[in-house]
Amino acid sequence: MTQLARIKLTSSNLGNLETVCKEIKDITEKTGVKVRGPQPLPTKRLKVTTRKAPSGQGTHTYDHWEMRVHKRLIDLDADDRTMRQLMKIRVPEDVFIEVNLSTR
Repeated sequence: MTQLARIKLTSSNLGNLETVCKEIKDITEKTGVKVRGPQPLPTKRLKVTTRKAPSGQGTHTYDHWEMRVHKRLIDLDADDRTMRQLMKIRVPEDVFIEVNLSTR
């Protein structure tokens, strides 16, 4: 019975997210673990539209703001050596990692 690790990465900074995915991929290649991913999940777009004039007077002009939340999913066979190396990765502050372990 083998263990499966599902790693879900979330960030608003796509560059940092891709570097963390690359580091995880490099670790799995070094240890020879079977891996699937990184699979891109749908990007969540948070939009805010605000009125430029605070008093409501004048022309009707608006500012549009948007924040994109990018997500990646990586599945890998979780052996002890690989998981120890994954815990030592330097992760930027704006990248959030969720690791779920399950058995097959």
